[in-house]
Amino acid sequence: MPTKTAVVTGGSRGIGKAIVLALAEAGYQVAFSYVRDKAAALAVCDDVERIGGECLTSQCDISDTDSIKVFFERVEERFERIDLLVNNAGITHDGLLATLSTEAICAVIQTNLIGSLLCCQQVVPGMMRQRQGCIINLSSVAAQKPGKGQSSYAAAKGGVEALTRALAVELAPRNIRVNAVAPGIVSTDMTAALLETHEQEVQSRLLIKRFAMPRDIAEAVLYLAERATYVTGEVLSVNGGLKMP
Repeated sequence: MPTKTAVVTGGSRGIGKAIVLALAEAGYQVAFSYVRDKAAALAVCDDVERIGGECLTSQCDISDTDSIKVFFERVEERFERIDLLVNNAGITHDGLLATLSTEAICAVIQTNLIGSLLCCQQVVPGMMRQRQGCIINLSSVAAQKPGKGQSSYAAAKGGVEALTRALAVELAPRNIRVNAVAPGIVSTDMTAALLETHEQEVQSRLLIKRFAMPRDIAEAVLYLAERATYVTGEVLSVNGGLKMP
């Protein structure tokens, strides 16, 4: 059986980087995208190669349709097939809806929801021909338990969860599973400011009294990709038992 190929969007840091490394350790050859930091992306590739894996990284703006197409063309040219897609790339622009610019709202929806949908569209034809495949979308606790100022982000991630369920129905006849992982508060660059100012408040709402590390989310992705072969159309919450205020 050929080596399986995984594609991870936004794999140069944080959760995405942890997912790339976990999949490489599990034997996947991995392609991942980055937006700006080429040096960080190349460093992740070096880490994958030290593990003994094969890696491709390429710049891709998930909010841009043409950029997405070029990225997946490069992946297919290098690896010829895609067995797993992890839609990890995303952005936030939190703020009260009354004060958010239209541009900020549209950017969040375009990147988190439409970008994920378009990436799915790129891999589906090949997976259907193979009659097997797996798609894992990164949602967020905000889809079910949003905080103040998260209207656009919660709407986007809620859409990601609906997309996950709809696509699972559509692709099941071709032996393609579609699931989502919904992280809670993860210790990354994106959450550093929140944790610095609200650490005790946020931690008090967790049943497991620590913040998630990126590897915790990567392990959930690996579980859905490799172990949960009878699971599709589901959202796996990985949030430490986060409680509503």
